[in-house]
Parts: sequence; C-alpha cells; structure tokens
Amino acid sequence: ACICEKNKRVTSCRQANGVCWCDSIGSGVSVNCNTLTSKCLLMKAEVTGSKSGRREKPKDAFEDTDGLYDPECENTGVFKAKQCSGNTCWCVNTAGVRRTDKHDADLKCNRLVRTTGIIIEMKHAERNAPLNTESLKKFFRETIANRYMLDGRYITSVQYEKPYITINLNQNSSDKSSGDVDIADVAYYFEKDVKGDSIFHNNILNVSIDNEELRFEKTVVYYVDEIAPEFSMKSLTPGVIAVIVVVIVAIVAGIVVLVSSNK
Repeated sequence: ACICEKNKRVTSCRQANGVCWCDSIGSGVSVNCNTLTSKCLLMKAEVTGSKSGRREKPKDAFEDTDGLYDPECENTGVFKAKQCSGNTCWCVNTAGVRRTDKHDADLKCNRLVRTTGIIIEMKHAERNAPLNTESLKKFFRETIANRYMLDGRYITSVQYEKPYITINLNQNSSDKSSGDVDIADVAYYFEKDVKGDSIFHNNILNVSIDNEELRFEKTVVYYVDEIAPEFSMKSLTPGVIAVIVVVIVAIVAGIVVLVSSNK
C-alpha cells in the first residue's frame, strides 16, 4: 500500500516499480500518483463522492454556468468530445467546458477541441499597500512549476495590478510532449487549491508573499480554445478568432454560494 500524494480521490493503492498507482474513484482508471490526475477523472470522482456522501472582461467572454457534472472520460483520462446528461448533449473542450449549445442525443462532436490558453484572474482581499510585484511573480511562477509540475515555458505571464493578479498559461498541442502535464489539469488543481478544497493528500497551498498570507475574494478562469465555440449567441460575432469561456469561481470566506435566479 502507498499514499497518492497528488490525488486524495483514489482507492486501492499499490506500489509498482517505485511508483504509487491507485484507482480513481468513480471510473476505476489507474492513475500514476507521481503526476497530476486528469481533470475528467477528478470531476468524475468528485461527482461520485458527492452522490454518496473592475477589469474589462474580454468582449466575447462566455460564462460557463454548468459547473460540476458527471463526465464521460476516455481510458486515457481525457474528456470525450461529446458529453450528455439524459437526452441532453453538448460538445466540450479539453478542459471539459461546454463549447456548444445543448442539443438532443443526435449531436455530433467530431473531435475534442484543444484549450490552448487559460487566463486565471484573482482579486486579493483589501489591503493598504500593494504587494511586491517581483515577489508575487516569483511565488506564482515557482508554485505552478513545482507544485503542479508545469514546464515554465507554458507560463506566459504573471501580471499584478492591485488588487488583480492575472496568470496566463499557453500550451498548443504541437508544444506539448507526452510527459508534460496539461494546462487544463493544472488550472483545475490550482482553482481547487485557491478555493480551499485541495486535491492533494494533506498538502494545502499557502499563498504567502514575503511571509504574508494572501487571501482572495474572487477567482475567474477563462478558457481560450484553438477553434471558436459554436454558441448561437447574438453577442458572439463572426470573425472571432478565439472566444473565451468563463468559469466564475465565487469565493466568499471559503464558502461557495450558488444562487439560482430562475427557480
């Protein structure tokens, strides 16, 4: 037996050739605990577990209101291009975020479209003085490279404009080698860490800049796909090269509040 340090949502762990292998809850797919588990398998495990127990936004941003769903994953752990709930189906990108309107079961999703860019925008809690920009950039670059094992060349930029911190991750399929972690998986691990719901086994992320703990009021994740999504929204104009899909992560004192206005 061994402990899966990078994924607490597993079972039946065993050691093989110096590597801890475990079965992902919900799918039974074997995962290598030396690296990140794919977002699809993590979402499936989370759904299974829950059953039992000031900035100008990009002009064509689209908010993903679907949140957590029970995904269909390939054996490799990646999302299937077509996802369904009952008789309602939609196409997703490599981050598992919906990129079409919802249709009936006849919907065709020809291929899984790659998410090549991820923008993470965080707003830190009120404070008098701004943080030291260089210390902040160093912290996030090193954390993303070390904690989530993302090659530094995929971290395009870390920007700070009090109180906003913006992290840009870019990874084209042609850049990505087989051993590289995927930016969609990195962003999911990071989002969970910031929300205080870490996927790691007993390893909480402390965001500390110059020995001062940093708290966040809000985190927004934008996804940029290599092919524009196919939403029938009037706000989506022809000629949009990359339409950005938004997942809003509300963080209020560590409590996520879901408000449904149409119920």
